Amino acid sequence: MDKDDSQTISFDRWSDYLFFLPRFELGNLFCTWRDATFLDVGENLSVPEDFTKKEMQTGMWWRHLVAGAIAGGVSRTCTAPLDRIKVFLQVRNREYSSIGVCLRHMLKEGGYASLWRGNGVNALKIAPETAIKFAAYEQLKSLIRGDTDRELQIYERFLAGSIAGGIAQSSIYPLEVLKTRLALRKTGQYKSAWMQNVKIFRKNEGLRSFYKGYLPNLLGIIPYAGIDLAIYETLKKSYTTRHPEVKEPGSMVLLGCGTASSSCGQIATYPLALIRIRLQAQAVTSDHSPEAGTMIGLFKSIIKREGVAGLYRGITPNFMKVAPAVSISYVVYEYLKNKLGVKAT
Repeated sequence: MDKDDSQTISFDRWSDYLFFLPRFELGNLFCTWRDATFLDVGENLSVPEDFTKKEMQTGMWWRHLVAGAIAGGVSRTCTAPLDRIKVFLQVRNREYSSIGVCLRHMLKEGGYASLWRGNGVNALKIAPETAIKFAAYEQLKSLIRGDTDRELQIYERFLAGSIAGGIAQSSIYPLEVLKTRLALRKTGQYKSAWMQNVKIFRKNEGLRSFYKGYLPNLLGIIPYAGIDLAIYETLKKSYTTRHPEVKEPGSMVLLGCGTASSSCGQIATYPLALIRIRLQAQAVTSDHSPEAGTMIGLFKSIIKREGVAGLYRGITPNFMKVAPAVSISYVVYEYLKNKLGVKAT
């Protein structure tokens, strides 16, 4: 529609677009865009999904959530070795200098099964987090809308989504801490995840220890989601501008846009993610210095010891998992949608 790239669309141009566009394609365009929000890259910073009134009334919404949760679990399981290597590089940077060194240590210490250590908790928390995020998002939209039946503005949806993401993260955050510490544990160190929970509670700071790194995690939600969505839409618009004969990018183009936008979002918020992981892992590391006990103190400590590059330790395996995670999540989600009988509305 915006052929002159003026960032504005007149009413006549908009009406012409709707007049010449086949009616059935409009629904397909909407579903393609909406489905992109289910892509999972192993992070928990995305804005919740939005459903139509028809989907809410017919119960299709829960099938979307089930498909998205299972797809996320499959993609995280497939990329779990890269995720564990990332955690090792983030926390034990003095012992392990590269991906190869980490991989050899893990295989020698616990065999191939050790590459998936901590993944059970990581996959388990997807379902409750998705459900809480969706429920909170719907309630917040109702509060913002009030007694009116108006459509929310983009910034209002983004605000509601960010707050809902924060509520969901607060609810399942102890599982985040547990996942990190399980990923760092040695073979045979704990009989079960429950024993790990008991040790964290007794030998550390009680319930507070389950919220280590909570502040940097919360601070990363809005910039990550904002950058991710903005770059995704920009890349999609750039593609359609260069290829005017294409009305809507295909699945592979959308996957590429999603991978690139997610990577950019992670670059911007990665220092916060690294600080979060290090705070979560303090109970199992030797760094108990006073300056490493807070977000600001740890940030200054990393800059002093390792420079700016230290804030991006482990980002290589993080990038390596984005493309396969997005692709696997997309394929599994589409397959499950068909099996569950989800139809475009």
